[in-house]
Amino acid sequence: MKKTGILNADLARIVAAMGHTDRLVVCDAGLPIPIGRTVVDLALTTNIPRFLDTLEVVLQELQVEHAVVADEMVQISNDVYQSVKDLLPDIAMESVPHTRFKELANGAGNVFFVRTGEATPYANIILISGVTF
Repeated sequence: MKKTGILNADLARIVAAMGHTDRLVVCDAGLPIPIGRTVVDLALTTNIPRFLDTLEVVLQELQVEHAVVADEMVQISNDVYQSVKDLLPDIAMESVPHTRFKELANGAGNVFFVRTGEATPYANIILISGVTF
């Protein structure tokens, strides 16, 4: 049995399989996820698990070189945005309109989703995988 880090087998497998520039979307319970995409659905009920808790655990194992959030997170859910910035202090973070965020999340390439139970509006982030060397 694994002792630390990501205990969810599907999420651990996805993080381990990610390569440079692959994208992992950690999202709230309401973000539309395209049919056919790989998704780890962690949502149990409203706000369980929380977006920030899930993001913090993912960041323990995933090398991130860039992140994207929606402008609306900055404007409407600024407390979440500030917490995200605290979790990613040395990572370039881009803010785009929510419609553009959804286009990026739905785009071509390796995009994986982690759905949380979060009920805070716009609590979504795209993590672009980096390299460790």
